[in-house]
Amino acid sequence: MIELDFYGTLVAASLVLLLGRGLVARVGFLRSYNIPEPVAGGLVVAMLLLILRTFDIEVRFDTSLQTPLMLAFFATIGLSADLASLKKGGRIVGIFLLAVIGLLVVQNAMGIGLATLLGLDPLMGLLTGSITLAGGHGTGAAWGAVFSEKYGLASASELALASATFGLVLGGLIGGPVARLLIKRVQVPGCTPQQAPRLPRGFEQPNKERSITPFSFVETLALIAVSLLAGNLLNGLLHGTAFELPTFVCVLFVGVVLRNSLSALGLYQVFEREVSVLGNVSLSLFLAIALMSLKLWDLAALALPIFIILAVQALVMALFAIFVTFRVMGSNYDAAVLAAGHCGFGLGATPTAIANMQAVTQRYGPSQIAFLVVPMVGAFFIDIVNVIVIKLYLTLPFFAAV
Repeated sequence: MIELDFYGTLVAASLVLLLGRGLVARVGFLRSYNIPEPVAGGLVVAMLLLILRTFDIEVRFDTSLQTPLMLAFFATIGLSADLASLKKGGRIVGIFLLAVIGLLVVQNAMGIGLATLLGLDPLMGLLTGSITLAGGHGTGAAWGAVFSEKYGLASASELALASATFGLVLGGLIGGPVARLLIKRVQVPGCTPQQAPRLPRGFEQPNKERSITPFSFVETLALIAVSLLAGNLLNGLLHGTAFELPTFVCVLFVGVVLRNSLSALGLYQVFEREVSVLGNVSLSLFLAIALMSLKLWDLAALALPIFIILAVQALVMALFAIFVTFRVMGSNYDAAVLAAGHCGFGLGATPTAIANMQAVTQRYGPSQIAFLVVPMVGAFFIDIVNVIVIKLYLTLPFFAAV
């Protein structure tokens, strides 16, 4: 057993990012299919650890930094949210939300249908649907406990975590190829010689240089720290009430309020370019730690019927993004980037969606609409509508009889 402490894990995560960048730069396949750098590096390390485990060598990381990095990323999403811009994009957000709800319904119907055909408990089908795929590890663990305690489903929590891990891996792998396929059908926005290139904003092109000063860095770091503190306090106040929300949603909400309140009062204008730099650093390190810490042997332990259901779910996600998300969002370049993002949080998590979109926009050009819509739907709305959809499915007659 090899255990890496906080500092060792931070070093390992940094090396994973450098490895991922090197792989994407040198391997044409990864570059052509827009595979995010943290995903490329993280999966290579996870596979190496799987090989080491066959020789009875196991490496454990200190993942205590993972949650703060994720929350810092969502704080920067909130601090980047200009309500005036959100108001302009309200209709687009609504359309995308409908597409997301459609996928939740399809995922659960597919999971339950395949589980029934394969002779499994329909609850297993629901657990391998939107609970773990769109919901991720947190939602999966919560519902796994409910299914074990209330419905008597054996090993529900273990199945939930393994399914969420499978979704996280596939969500980071299929978004790029889906976008590549769709971009062939559209005109990619370019810059004519007479036009000056637009300075990147937000999270669209993370590798572009941005001017930063030590003082502005401290200002932005303070805003992120306030968002984290106030978000955790808000989460504590809402805990156990009808308005209880995940911590990252509270942090994002505080970020939105903080940015727009300071702007409305004329006290301070958030430095968006610096917010995006800190957000991208948090996102990259979070994904690196999450992916290099994956226990791929948990996936190997999945029974063949469950593996079949999850593989079909990944295929359904890709087809849904191509034939539904892309079309309802306008069948243009922005829609292609949105489709890549939908693959990310439709199977994994919002950070995976952002990484997918960054891999696309870094190569083809920015998409302000995608980076406006996906974080808001993926953070604010997905958990709420997912709970509603899941509870509606649990009212079906064959679940009531369980």
